[in-house]
Amino acid sequence: MAADARPRILVLNQYYWPGIEATAQLLAQLCEELAKEYEVTVVTGHLRGHDLPADEIRGGVRIVRVRSTTYERSELHRRAANYASYLGDTVLTALRGERPDLVLCMTDPPIIGDIALVVARRFGVPLLVISQDVFPEIAERVDRLRQPILLGALRRLVALYLKRADRVVAIGETMKLRLEEKGAPPDRVAVIPNWVDTAEIEPRPRQNDWSAAHELDDAFVVMHSGNIGHAQDLDTLVRAATFLRDLESLRIVLIGFGARHGEVTRLAQRLEVTRAVRFLGYQARELLPLSLASGDLHYVGLARGLSGFVVPSRLYGILAAGRPVLVSADADSETVRLVEEVGCGVVVPPGRPELVAGVIRDVVEGRRSLEGMGERGRDWVESEADREVAFGRYRRLVADVVGTGVSSSR
Repeated sequence: MAADARPRILVLNQYYWPGIEATAQLLAQLCEELAKEYEVTVVTGHLRGHDLPADEIRGGVRIVRVRSTTYERSELHRRAANYASYLGDTVLTALRGERPDLVLCMTDPPIIGDIALVVARRFGVPLLVISQDVFPEIAERVDRLRQPILLGALRRLVALYLKRADRVVAIGETMKLRLEEKGAPPDRVAVIPNWVDTAEIEPRPRQNDWSAAHELDDAFVVMHSGNIGHAQDLDTLVRAATFLRDLESLRIVLIGFGARHGEVTRLAQRLEVTRAVRFLGYQARELLPLSLASGDLHYVGLARGLSGFVVPSRLYGILAAGRPVLVSADADSETVRLVEEVGCGVVVPPGRPELVAGVIRDVVEGRRSLEGMGERGRDWVESEADREVAFGRYRRLVADVVGTGVSSSR
C-alpha cells in the first residue's frame, strides 16, 4: 500500500442498503462513516424485489453485489439457498480482490465469519466480527432448527471464527457472556450497543399527521414496530387483547413484516380481536419519527430463553421518540436491565398475556402512570446509544485493530 493511500476495509454481509433489515441499515450507516477515513468495499447479495447494479458507489462505499438467490425467507430451505449462493460467490470475489488491511463482517448469514476468517488469513490481516445474534442457539430456541447433527456442525463453525477473530463486538453485556461461552476470548470481546440517530428520531406530538391518517388520534395505542418474527413474542401481545375487549379506545398496532406475520395475523383472527389489533406494513423511513410518536406505549417482547442470544435494538428508536415501553422478557435480558435501570418503562415476564393486559388496563384506567418515562429514555439514548457515540467507539476500535497490522494465526 502506498504511503499516502488510505487503509482498506473489506466488509462481508449478505444484507446491505437498500435492505429493510436492521443489520442492513446499521451496516450501511457504519460503513459510510468509516469511509470518511478508510477505503471501504462491501461484498453483499442481491435483494428480492430490487434491480440493483453489481458494482456501485454510495456514500463513499463501494458496493459489490455477488450472484445470489433472493427467495422469500420465511421458509428455512429457501433461506438456506440464499445463504449458500451468497457464500459461494463471496469467497471467490473476496479472494480475487485487492488485499485489504482489515476484514470486517456481521453475522448474516451466521457462518459468514468462517468465510471472513479464510479471507483474512489468506491476506494475513486482522478479522473483526460484529455479532448481531448468537447462532445456532437462537434458531434452536425458537424451534427453527432441530436436527442435532446440523446444530452441532453449526456450533463448531461459529465457534471456529469466534475463537480466532482478532476482535468480536457484542451488542450487549449478556451477549458478551454468551459469546465467551462459545469460545470467544474475553480480552478480544468489546461491547458496543447498536444505535439510533437521535437527530432524525426525536420526540414529536402524540397526535400528528400519521396518527390522524390511521385514525388513531382518539385511541390509546399500544405499538410494536419492527420485525414480526420468532423472537419477538408477539403471540403474548395479541393474546393480551382477549382480556381487554371492553376497552373500546384500545388499538394494538403491529407495524412491520417477518417470518411469522401470517401466523400472528391468523392468531388475531382466530381469537376474534381484530377490532383492537391492527397490522400495518413497514413505514417509509421518513415517516418513522411520526409513527413511533403515535404510540402511547410500545411493546418490546423477547421470547423466553433468548436473553443475550439476540438484543432488540428497536428499543433505541422508541426511546429516541420519547415514548415509554412495556417489556416482556427474561429478567437477565439486556432490555430488562436497561429499562429498569433507566426507569423508562414497565417490565413483565415473557409469555404472560394476562400480565401484559394488566399493565395496559392499569394505564388506560389511570391506576398506573407513565409520566417521565419517555423523557428518561430519551436522555439515556442521547448519551449512550446515539449514532455519534457508537461511531466514536467503532472508530477507536477499528483504528486499534488496523494498527495492529498483520493478524497472528490462532
